[in-house]
Amino acid sequence: MTTTPVVDGRTRHYGDFYGLSEPEGDGAVALVVGNCQAESLRIALEGGGLRTVRTPAVHELVATDLPHLARWLARAELLVSQPVRDDYHGLPLGTAQLAAALPARARVVRVPVIRFAGLYPAHAIVRPPSDASLVPPVVEYHDLRLVVRAAARGGAVDVPSPLPPLRPEAVRAVAELSRGELRRREEAHDAVVVSDLFDRPSFAQMRTLNHPGNPVWRSLAERVRRRLALPEHEVDPGRPLLDSVHAPREAVVVEAFGLDEEPTDHWIVGGRCVEAAEVEEAHLGWYADHPEVVTAALARHDDALRLLGLS
Repeated sequence: MTTTPVVDGRTRHYGDFYGLSEPEGDGAVALVVGNCQAESLRIALEGGGLRTVRTPAVHELVATDLPHLARWLARAELLVSQPVRDDYHGLPLGTAQLAAALPARARVVRVPVIRFAGLYPAHAIVRPPSDASLVPPVVEYHDLRLVVRAAARGGAVDVPSPLPPLRPEAVRAVAELSRGELRRREEAHDAVVVSDLFDRPSFAQMRTLNHPGNPVWRSLAERVRRRLALPEHEVDPGRPLLDSVHAPREAVVVEAFGLDEEPTDHWIVGGRCVEAAEVEEAHLGWYADHPEVVTAALARHDDALRLLGLS
């Protein structure tokens, strides 16, 4: 049984989900579940016979949200979900668990968590076993070159100074490694395929290694519709999706893929220009306080480090 939630910024933002409003239109109810990428896909799927419900990201859901989620699952004719393991965060939020709560007529489509490192070959996401919530300041992405420098300062590795520059062939090798990992995830979960979109990458596709741009969302929404045999329908959101962070665009990446785009030497964070040197200083200081993150990064990303000539 659901109860009317306290009206605050969160419940207003997710008003349909919390029962403060009803989705517009008269199409089939569709839920899109996953990390921060799910909302962009939801926007790209809206309309054309589907009524989507803006839903909190799966890592933001709490126990008091479960009755609201159950109410929408009971109404849904379509669940589009990234693969989520059973009992995620101690709650019944796994894709299989959500699918079991759907009406018999409902359909389930799995989509991959989209990560592509080819355009930002030295960047990585690290979740240390000691505390998976640990993220560096300013931007949450690790630069493996800084990780290696931090490890060298601590005596964990012996590397030349300065580090050798990245080479175009190394960039392309990391791109192929990243595409391969994405393909394996697609196959493992029978997910809608997006890995082929990065056969000829461009910066318009990815703002960071896990923040896809509008061309990717447009293609993924089209492929979800095709799998469901739904009519073609293209959404113009009128704005860039998942646009809060942009990573620097390196000249070696432009060269590696023959891109007609200019390199940049700064981040854009929440609309603010942040110089790469500011991020570097903040991260190196943070690594000194969190050496376990450096250790985890060296272990988790050993293949990329080798391809980039950093190990």
